[in-house]
Amino acid sequence: MSLLVTLVSAHTQLFTCILKLGSQQASPVPLHAGASCAARNHYKVLVLVLGGGSGEITMSAHTKRKPSKRHFYQPIWTLVGAGAKQLSSSGSPTESAIPSSVEWIKARAVELNPDKDCIHTDNGKEISYKYLTIALGIQLDYEKIKGSHYSVKTLCRTSRRAVPVFTFPNTPVKCAGAPQKIVYLSETYFRKVGKQSKANIIFNTSLGGILGVKKYADALQEIIQERNITINSEKQEAVFENLNKPGETHVISYEMIHVTPPMSPPDVHKTSPVADAGWVDVDKETLPHKRYPNVSGIGDCANLPMLKTAAAAAAQSGILERTISLIMKNQAPKKKYDGYTSCPLVTGYNCVILAESDYNAQRLETFPFDQSKERLSMCPMKADLIPFLYWNMMLRGYWRGPAFLRKLFHLSMS
Repeated sequence: MSLLVTLVSAHTQLFTCILKLGSQQASPVPLHAGASCAARNHYKVLVLVLGGGSGEITMSAHTKRKPSKRHFYQPIWTLVGAGAKQLSSSGSPTESAIPSSVEWIKARAVELNPDKDCIHTDNGKEISYKYLTIALGIQLDYEKIKGSHYSVKTLCRTSRRAVPVFTFPNTPVKCAGAPQKIVYLSETYFRKVGKQSKANIIFNTSLGGILGVKKYADALQEIIQERNITINSEKQEAVFENLNKPGETHVISYEMIHVTPPMSPPDVHKTSPVADAGWVDVDKETLPHKRYPNVSGIGDCANLPMLKTAAAAAAQSGILERTISLIMKNQAPKKKYDGYTSCPLVTGYNCVILAESDYNAQRLETFPFDQSKERLSMCPMKADLIPFLYWNMMLRGYWRGPAFLRKLFHLSMS
């Protein structure tokens, strides 16, 4: 059996391709009369994947894929902003990765209608589906605050002034470690050029602590204390509100400010029946939607209670692939996602703490040593190995996270 997969990107693309699940191929057929949603192109077996980021590319690799004209590996951008990597190393033309079976149609998903098993695009099309996977990622609300290394346009404008202020917003964010990685890298730069004594580095965060997992938080707190980092307009003043005491504000003067933009669910499913508080409402263990069994979610757009990272999307993709296969056979999903997520916390040009955890904020470490310690050996992994896995394995559907390595390493130590 084959699946015709249609992918509608948040970045104005729509494209289709074939997934071979077996030797028998199902040919495209016109939509029959009386179906729930009229569409010019309908297929006997149809999987619709919405998105344009890591989750969408990975899932469509299991089903074949194609995202935007140029795809970026964003986790490397903190190193680019710190001058440790070139911007050119973070992107690649997606055109070169399009399978021969893909038809690329430019369109944007503007409405989801799970009650009628169809979506609407900005060019007036209605596309029906039998199974839907939503992987639209997270929306960065740049219009609220300008300037951040989260944007490829402002990435290389990093300033190295004496009073830098760094921030973490009170919204869910992609890669929650990124806002503080740039703090450590900036401090390392000041120390390298002999300006550390003149620098007053401030990191204001809306979180209750520096990180949710205590072991890693304790290690990072020691680094912050050692390096004298303070955790706390045209006039170059930033006004912060104390979230624990609404109305109480603090004004901080700065020479350079790094603002992580507020983030939110994509507009297209904020008001859709698939959403809960804007996020795709999925079962946190098997990833199908809680009310629509033929709908599933993956990556940053889902309401999963863990850090939103590409590593999480990789782990989810393996679970979701098996879940969809069983749902298509009218069988109950069996494989369960434990909430694995990972963030290599860059604490300097040659230091990395590899944080890995689960839904319960418990460490879920791959290697058989204490990963809460700063390690030089983790730097090549962050800068070179993980990007290699991303481009050559994850985006091609071969990398589902390091669970098998974790079992292997810890079995050898038992």
